[in-house]
Amino acid sequence: MTMIRVEDVKKSFAGTDAVRGVSFRVEPGELFGVLGPNGAGKTTTIRMILDILRPDSGTIEVLGGPINEEKKNRIGYLPEERGLYRNLKVIDCMVYLATLKGLHRVEAKRRAMAYLEKVDLGQVAGKKVSELSRGMQQKVQFGTTIIHEPEIVIIDEPFAALDPVNTRIVKDLLFEISRSGRAVLMCTHQMHLVEEMCDRLVMFNRGEIVLNGKLKDVKRRFAPNAVLVEGSGDFTNLPGVTSIQGHNGAQQLNLADGVAPQSVLHALTGRAGVSLDRFEVAVPSLDDIFVRVAGGERGADA
Repeated sequence: MTMIRVEDVKKSFAGTDAVRGVSFRVEPGELFGVLGPNGAGKTTTIRMILDILRPDSGTIEVLGGPINEEKKNRIGYLPEERGLYRNLKVIDCMVYLATLKGLHRVEAKRRAMAYLEKVDLGQVAGKKVSELSRGMQQKVQFGTTIIHEPEIVIIDEPFAALDPVNTRIVKDLLFEISRSGRAVLMCTHQMHLVEEMCDRLVMFNRGEIVLNGKLKDVKRRFAPNAVLVEGSGDFTNLPGVTSIQGHNGAQQLNLADGVAPQSVLHALTGRAGVSLDRFEVAVPSLDDIFVRVAGGERGADA
């Protein structure tokens, strides 16, 4: 069963098109990335999936059909704007929000304490939310998103305010969710995390999807005909190499059309005085692709 299906969805506000004919699917067990610059339509699309907004046209299906109140309790949503009750104790806040998703208070408290211990926050269960650091609050907020073990987790900038250690904790929890056969839709501007985590992605720009597919296929599509080399010796005047440029401490050898990387490797290994420490086909980062496709604008979505 497809977890989320968005088909030719459109939405406008006061005559301005916010989302224009968007289509994609999220399957069970996927970590699915949603990218795009400021105002591209990402958050509007997420709100339509969650039935916060209604599309002007098109089809949205969640868990095999139209969304309803019962299905909403099978979704966990972490919005970019946080929603904890700052004057409540952490445990009371988590339990209350879990009961809104259908959990009994006793079970909600058990799960909340187990989660807090797992993420090294057991000692703050009795503190007010307002007494916690931003990073701690973010982990609590994430816990309220997954406490009812939702089949779909939709998260908007989940790693905001987290240090590297806590980023790893949240990443591992998301991997656990996807391995269990549930789906994660992650909206973020942190490209390296999408590269590390996501199976497939869509990229929005000006209300439309401009990229849609598996991460490796997207990278292959934008890859230059070039290789990266590190080592010592003379890398100039190689047959088939049109130019050389620096690339993050390596040398990028740009190849003429039709020239295979293997022929350059053969030429280098046969050249006197050349010692190679690294030789690999150049693959663009997702950040490079983002800049090329969407202009690299950053910021909150509209």
